[in-house]
Amino acid sequence: MAEQQLPPAGRADVRVVAATPEVARRVVEVLRRCFAATEQRSYPAGREGATCLSLTVDTTRAAGPARSWLASSRPPTDQRPQAGRR
Repeated sequence: MAEQQLPPAGRADVRVVAATPEVARRVVEVLRRCFAATEQRSYPAGREGATCLSLTVDTTRAAGPARSWLASSRPPTDQRPQAGRR
């Protein structure tokens, strides 16, 4: 098997496979709100109507306000759950 070429540091190649193009586009839309991204590429995914969308996201560049939400939604690394709380 040939070795797969990795994207540059800070970038991730993303592949979304869904039963319909609309579902795949919704997932890609969320990613684009958080990260800068390349133009998506769309391919048939075998079954009737199924779609595969591919794009590369740049995790080093925020796409807008959603990035700050993403960062603020993560708990601090030193915070541990307290007993009896979920």
